Amino acid sequence: MNTTRLSLRQLNLMVRDAIESCLSDEYWVEAELSECRENSGHCYMELIEKDERSNTPVARASAKCWRQTWMMVKPYFERTTGQPLRVGMKVLLKVYAQFHEAYGFSWIVSDIDPTYTLGDMARKRQEIIRQLKEEGVFDLQRELCLPTFAKRIAVISAESAAGYGDFLRQLEDNEYGFRFEVTLFPAIMQGEQVEQSVISALNDIYEQSQELIANSRKPFDCVVILRGGGATADLSGFDTLALAENVAQFPIPIITGIGHDRDESILDMVSHTRVKTPTAAAAFLIDHLRRVWERITNAEASINQYVSERLRYQQQRISQLATLIPTLALRRLSDSRHRIEMTESRLPVAIGRRLTDEKHRIERLSILLQGFDPQLLLKRGFSITLHNGKAVHDPSLLEAGDEIETRVEKGTIRSVIKS
Repeated sequence: MNTTRLSLRQLNLMVRDAIESCLSDEYWVEAELSECRENSGHCYMELIEKDERSNTPVARASAKCWRQTWMMVKPYFERTTGQPLRVGMKVLLKVYAQFHEAYGFSWIVSDIDPTYTLGDMARKRQEIIRQLKEEGVFDLQRELCLPTFAKRIAVISAESAAGYGDFLRQLEDNEYGFRFEVTLFPAIMQGEQVEQSVISALNDIYEQSQELIANSRKPFDCVVILRGGGATADLSGFDTLALAENVAQFPIPIITGIGHDRDESILDMVSHTRVKTPTAAAAFLIDHLRRVWERITNAEASINQYVSERLRYQQQRISQLATLIPTLALRRLSDSRHRIEMTESRLPVAIGRRLTDEKHRIERLSILLQGFDPQLLLKRGFSITLHNGKAVHDPSLLEAGDEIETRVEKGTIRSVIKS
């Protein structure tokens, strides 16, 4: 058994020599960043590897990128990926082992391959897009219609952002004199808090819209998400599933003007309309109202033209009628005069025929009435008994002492009822 005693420094020097002799090469290693921070121009990272099935960490290590290397690696990585190194990002690092007797072991980063991170980012983006499509929400925003008079605008942006100021100036200085009502809902538009901050602003917009409707007032016509004037590299907050789901299912059309030229973010993909910059968002809204104004102007011109043509037609028709009225009147008078003359010629004949018909009818009635003459009945031997000038039909109605008259052909017999 070796009983030689070593100081801690001596032991660590032995470890350093062993590492330098056994791990003298550089290695490309795949890992996820669990921590990433800059200090004094150096970058300090914590690397982690997780089990694919359980997502449990199975390996950890510290890594450092010294200032001289970091000054070259950082801008190249951000230009290529469009994002800075951040927690949760998958990276491919070129490292070599270093053991310092006072500070312990660490991997020293000499290079970072941005194409690997791009591939991982693309894979995550595709996974989010696939999930959104499976949920049936990917195209929901594009099914909404931007209101005809889109003037009440809810804006999500950092209040001090230069892009927000550009947006307001563009709206206010439009050449058509349109007036917009803009309400700002402040949000963090850069860094890890973008997702929750924008979602919170969307919730506030929805609640305020419901209050406006409850008070019989018009809600917001659209929402504009703006980002401009800040760092163009950190756009990771706009590529998250939670934010995309909130935007895709929002009941008001959303316009994005995040201010970048690289590939669309997922937020852009699910929004109603995507433009590149805040000023382009203002130009889009102005142009929308301009097209509406042109439609109204064209409709007004069409109505005026139709009315003018209709008036001209009616005036021509009236003029034509005016020229025809004398001729029509004379013709009408001639026709009436002819009808009167015809009637006058037929009238004596019609009157004579009517008088003859009436004379014959009277004669027939006279003959008919003669058949009912009581005198004819008396001549045949019949008599008529009267009491008080009325014919007696029922003897039982007479009483003793009543005087009656009996008329016969040659005269009248008066009698008194005795019993």
